[in-house]
Amino acid sequence: MKSKRQEKILSIIQHNTVTTQEELQLRLAEAGFHATQATISRDIRELRLVKALSPTGGHYYTLPVQKQADAVALDIDFVFLESIRSVDFAGNFVVVKCYAGMANAVCVAVDNGSWEGLVGTIAGDDTIFLLLRTQRQAEEFAEFLKATAAKAKASRK
Repeated sequence: MKSKRQEKILSIIQHNTVTTQEELQLRLAEAGFHATQATISRDIRELRLVKALSPTGGHYYTLPVQKQADAVALDIDFVFLESIRSVDFAGNFVVVKCYAGMANAVCVAVDNGSWEGLVGTIAGDDTIFLLLRTQRQAEEFAEFLKATAAKAKASRK
């Protein structure tokens, strides 16, 4: 019964904007699942539901956003497709030149990846500095960024 109820909770929040536990309890009852507020609270915790902010300023229950490695790669490809102008390295620094206003978006995509040797990033309006542990890692990372940007631009054509 618990697993069916939790499946129904997931279905309800995916197809409706549910803002309170009471509203969720009512929708469950309409679907034939009678549960106490304490049970619903436990289900919310076990399903790891979170409250997200809607564009109108209210909050609603949803699943947490989980990035997987492939999703991060897709995000990076998309960001690179529209943003990167050039990539170069010097010592253990990589410098990424972007179109005006796009450096922060590219930097977030890089930060969300798990790159070996990446110590930290700094983004301005159109330039990103990436610090890597070694010169070799910086060179490899710069080549990876160049190849990814080239691949993204080629797929646009």
